[in-house]
Amino acid sequence: MLHDGRAIRVAVIGGLRIPFCRAHSVYAETSNREMMTATLAALVQKYDLKGQTLGDVTLGAVIKHSSDWNFARECVIGSGLSLRTPGIDMQRACGTSIEACINIANKIALGQIEAGIAGGSDSVSDVPMVFADGFRCLILASHRGHSIVEKVLPWFRLRPNHFIPQFPGVTEPRTNLSMGESMEITAKKFNVTREHQDQLALASHIKAAAAYDAGFYADLVTPFHGAEEDNNIRRDTTFEKLQALKPVFDKSDEGTLTAGNSTPLTDGAAAVLLASEDWARQKNLPVVAHLTFCKVAAVNFVNEEGLLMAPVYAVSEMLKDADISLQDFDFYEIHEAFAAQTVATLMAWQSEKFCRDRLGRNVPLGPIALAKLNVKGGSIAIGHPFAATGARVIATMAKLLHEKGSGRGLISVCTAGGMGVTAIMEAA
Repeated sequence: MLHDGRAIRVAVIGGLRIPFCRAHSVYAETSNREMMTATLAALVQKYDLKGQTLGDVTLGAVIKHSSDWNFARECVIGSGLSLRTPGIDMQRACGTSIEACINIANKIALGQIEAGIAGGSDSVSDVPMVFADGFRCLILASHRGHSIVEKVLPWFRLRPNHFIPQFPGVTEPRTNLSMGESMEITAKKFNVTREHQDQLALASHIKAAAAYDAGFYADLVTPFHGAEEDNNIRRDTTFEKLQALKPVFDKSDEGTLTAGNSTPLTDGAAAVLLASEDWARQKNLPVVAHLTFCKVAAVNFVNEEGLLMAPVYAVSEMLKDADISLQDFDFYEIHEAFAAQTVATLMAWQSEKFCRDRLGRNVPLGPIALAKLNVKGGSIAIGHPFAATGARVIATMAKLLHEKGSGRGLISVCTAGGMGVTAIMEAA
């Protein structure tokens, strides 16, 4: 609760991540906890926080084992921070670590804490696999038995199919469609061309490679398990190579989403240090940016709107809160879940009909300068560990604004379940 009626400005001190690597490659035998703990430890070392107590640490993972029921706290214990630093788990699909940043930022703004860390980790290589529900019920029935007979009888129902493992679901429970299948529908609705998608994908790789070559990521990415750079960046890809790939979700002649213009399944972790300006000053740490506005939204993706279109709505409402226009930004970080999603988002903001009928605006939000979009590469090239992408984007935006020395940046991330998480950052 805000006791004095004055919110405290939230400073972004900086962020750090391990290289994002394609699933079943470098981190094939590495757990979420290992990746997240290593990332936190590197952040602690970067900002000389060893042994110090922070107000809170909010972390999350979309795909995690049941044994990670206290994921954040366990990672904190292994990070080098004081064991008096608490930790809390949070999850909002692909928007997890942005939501974690909002959680920490709100506590700072309210004066509840002075500093905290937000982040996330995900591993598709180390997915939890469970037995069929029938086998689970059999085991529980045996466990509930009071006599030897009652404990043994359920086992006579054991069948070979009970040993077939179940993997985490990849489809939306309400539509039974995968994210890619859902995005194909939206792409057709907005007439997003294959050419436009492949051009955006190519740009993502070119920008990411150039950013590494220029040293931009030198203080944002820490080596881990021998990896020093995101291993999905395709330095040798071309528009022609991308055009040669076949559609993977709609394999008819009308399909446009390919492995080349979609994010790959990725392992990785990222974290961001946030604080009040007073705390940063006391610790002699630089304030590189401020987190000023945030907004979440959800859409009826079951029978009305595209699964990944919620950020369009969230940004619209957030701009009203900030009383600025879509063009009042120096940088835009729009998560490239699929190139088609990014393109459809931009098209929706430019559509007079969409903005009037869906966003309740008299005039469209309009276009953005594409030269300001994902200038250091996006998720298609860098990869997308579900719960880590938000922290990556916030750390990247903070550095961009700090290097420029002025201006503001827009962040937009779509998530499963028809939700979107967005934020505005400003240079310090």
